[in-house]
Amino acid sequence: MCAICGIIRNGKGVDPELLRTMARTMAYRGPDEEGYYIKENIGLGHRRLSIIDLNTGRQPLTNEDESLHLICNGEIYNFLQLRSHLEQKGHIFRTKSDNEVILHLYEDLGTKCLEKLRGMFAFALWNSREKSLFLARDRVGKKPLVYSIKDGEIFFASELKALLLVPEIKKEVDPESVDLFLAYQAIPSPRTIFREIKKLPPAHFLIWEQGRARLERYWDVDFSRKLRLKDKDEYAQALWDVLTEATRLRLISDVPLGAFLSGGIDSSTIVGIMSACSSRPVETFSVGFDEKDFSELSYAGLVARHFGTRHREFIVKPDVISILPKLVYHYNEPFGDSSMIPTYYVARETKRYVTVALNGDGGDENLAGYTRYWQTKLLERIDRTFASLPGASRLLSMCARGYAKYPQNTFFRVWRWLDETRRHGYGYAYARRLVAFSNEHKNLVYSPEFTRTLSGTDSFRFFSDIWPKDGNLNLLEKMLYSDFHLYLPEVLMVKMDIATMANSLEGRSPFLDHKFIELIASFPPDLKLRGGVTKYILKRKLKHFLPAEILKRRKMGFGVPVGIWFRNELKPMLVDTLLSQMALSRGYFNPAVVKRMVEEHISGVSDHSSRLWILLNLELWHRIFVDNKDYG
Repeated sequence: MCAICGIIRNGKGVDPELLRTMARTMAYRGPDEEGYYIKENIGLGHRRLSIIDLNTGRQPLTNEDESLHLICNGEIYNFLQLRSHLEQKGHIFRTKSDNEVILHLYEDLGTKCLEKLRGMFAFALWNSREKSLFLARDRVGKKPLVYSIKDGEIFFASELKALLLVPEIKKEVDPESVDLFLAYQAIPSPRTIFREIKKLPPAHFLIWEQGRARLERYWDVDFSRKLRLKDKDEYAQALWDVLTEATRLRLISDVPLGAFLSGGIDSSTIVGIMSACSSRPVETFSVGFDEKDFSELSYAGLVARHFGTRHREFIVKPDVISILPKLVYHYNEPFGDSSMIPTYYVARETKRYVTVALNGDGGDENLAGYTRYWQTKLLERIDRTFASLPGASRLLSMCARGYAKYPQNTFFRVWRWLDETRRHGYGYAYARRLVAFSNEHKNLVYSPEFTRTLSGTDSFRFFSDIWPKDGNLNLLEKMLYSDFHLYLPEVLMVKMDIATMANSLEGRSPFLDHKFIELIASFPPDLKLRGGVTKYILKRKLKHFLPAEILKRRKMGFGVPVGIWFRNELKPMLVDTLLSQMALSRGYFNPAVVKRMVEEHISGVSDHSSRLWILLNLELWHRIFVDNKDYG
């Protein structure tokens, strides 16, 4: 796992010191060594966290005639198979690095080499013969890559903060990105918080040649192609075979390896497979809270004992919030998922013992594990039943209006959802379940000046663009597809990448192996969600593999008790930050509304915890990246 950066100038040389400073700004991503390729107007920089081939894997890597130069952040898990095939064709390898297969595949296949790679990656490949740059990012977006193109020159890096060192790039905040952040907790690709910097979207590559860029998607999850097997047991076995293979591939490492263990089904499954593949006890790591409603430590301990792992636990207390400014610095952009705190801490403590940690990320998105999936399917059934009743539309409108008076009432919330579904469709209604700030919330909290700046911008249009238009797809599959294009890459993958890389730890996700994703997408939807049973086919296979208490427990997620903390230990920080003159004068928000939100939450009148967390992160981000205040 590493950091990469690069500069291609137009008719002038690359400043070596600028390139080195860019790379060293991200040194925590690659603390073991650095390497550079600088020739005239081309500069490539690399920081390395050594995982495979500790002795000869230094980058940039080059091919036999040195016409290609590669820098890569990531792991290619099927590199041994690819290397054997390439060597049989006459390719000569200089190292034992997994990344070197990219060079030789590119020699044979060009950009189609991406179809052969099974792993997580973001890489840059300079072709000196064609004078072209090939940037690519893995299918799910596990590894980040940002870039800026100005006046026929291109700059790129693993992290945004490295690009901010380039004098030509202006630190101008994009108002529409702020609006998207308030809705989705993160800023989705291809936007970033700055106007002049873009993200390379997951499953895309970019070719830059003669000052021009071409962007293409090379993969997408496909729910339309269905696998037809004899019975449920055959589906369950197919799932198990591919997941086991994906896990086994991710055990290849030249450094110590372990796993995050939450006590949920997904991480427990991965730990179980690891235990079956290993001759030694697996190293497992968990975090929890003193607040029992938020802690899963008892379940994690149960799984650890079941598989005989070497288990370590850590308690996260409110005083850890002091680390928040440092985390904001590492995230580069505003980020609104409060589970960034425990994820960072479990990664930090895990790094004390191992350098690679497997996790259960992606199980929910593949196998419909979130409660919102079955809740939405239940509401769909209610909607279809209600539609047949006489006078349904009139009654629906009347009941939906009750929501304005009683927004916390479950009865009126259901009617509001049904009314919105009728008027805007299921995509809009599902998006409403994901957002922290709805349009109504934003209309209240935004200042008149910022509202005018946005000029009718609607963050829901982004979700509408990714919501599938294929009428043959089941509603569940549409929800899963949208999560693969928003929540998974832009929130979950960003959180895991930053938490691990900030601690020089590599995270690996077997559930996000693209072979596994493609297989599960081909399953009938009722094998994922059957009635109110989520992950139905996986649970069927795990019946005699995991303890019954794990299979039957309710889903907790990775929530953080910030709502409680904001009313107690963290109240001074919340008030001092959000109600400071500095924050209130930014121009984004109506000061009176922000004050009212803080007061209502502290007094217990309303729960604004998720929205206040988002506003807090936005303000801290401004202080560090716009005001240039020290994050420490």
